[in-house]
Amino acid sequence: MTDPLLPEGTRIDRLATGGIWTEGPLWIPASRTVRWSDIPNDRILQWSAATGETSVHRQGVEFTNGRALDTDGSVIQCSHGRRRLERERPDGTVEAIASHWNDARLNSPNDIAIAPDGSYWFTDPDYGIVQPNEGHPGEREYGARFVFRWSPADGLTPVITDIVQPNGIAFSPDGRTVYVTDTAAGLDDGPGHWIRAYDVTGSTEHPCIGAARGHTFAVIDVGLPDGIAVDERGRMWSSAGDGVHVFEPDGTEIRFIPVPEVVSNLCFGGDDGTDLFITATTSLYRLRTSTRAAARPTGAAD
Repeated sequence: MTDPLLPEGTRIDRLATGGIWTEGPLWIPASRTVRWSDIPNDRILQWSAATGETSVHRQGVEFTNGRALDTDGSVIQCSHGRRRLERERPDGTVEAIASHWNDARLNSPNDIAIAPDGSYWFTDPDYGIVQPNEGHPGEREYGARFVFRWSPADGLTPVITDIVQPNGIAFSPDGRTVYVTDTAAGLDDGPGHWIRAYDVTGSTEHPCIGAARGHTFAVIDVGLPDGIAVDERGRMWSSAGDGVHVFEPDGTEIRFIPVPEVVSNLCFGGDDGTDLFITATTSLYRLRTSTRAAARPTGAAD
């Protein structure tokens, strides 16, 4: 019987190593590269599918973390050090998108997902202002840790406020559900080691303006569910302390894939979209799969 997740004989390949704590992988089709962050070394690395070589994309990047690819080829990325959401355009120009809410600076934007309506949803824990080597010491100026939505028309709005340490974020294939990980257990300020699911709320004219009816989707018992990715069948692929855990859309765990290092983040990519790229502590890994990332939906909530 054909495995719906992994081709026969697949294995995890280590593509690059030498980081301290790596996060935020993103496949960039135009250059056939994977871009990711080595946060304590304050640099962005890039692996080339054409050559198999790894290079430093940028150094002194103010501790950038999660990233997403917009339709114009820009990379939307989270900056711990600058405490902002920012855009790197294809020509290399980096510009601010959002850095304040109600005149208070953000904490340290961590991960981002682009909603069906094109708005940016990102998590804002405080790792960059409390963790050594992940940003700069600082205060939680708005006094909390939220998930925000940003659009050119609406600006910055909190959409999820009941997670202690919001971290990874992803949308379901139909855009009607947004998933957010809570990693509060990592700093001993809460029991969080789970993935939460929320209904995306809105209207026909404004389909993705909020989130409601949150519930626990899945629990990671070894380590934390830092980064997450959703495939075309709505299955959730989650990082963990011992590897990658895969869940059906109803939250049932169906597969565990061990990884030699603690996994931080993951993303789908490769020429046909079926490669799973995994950042795990010091290294970038690749796992060939039988699925691919969910396409960005064009519709969402009622």
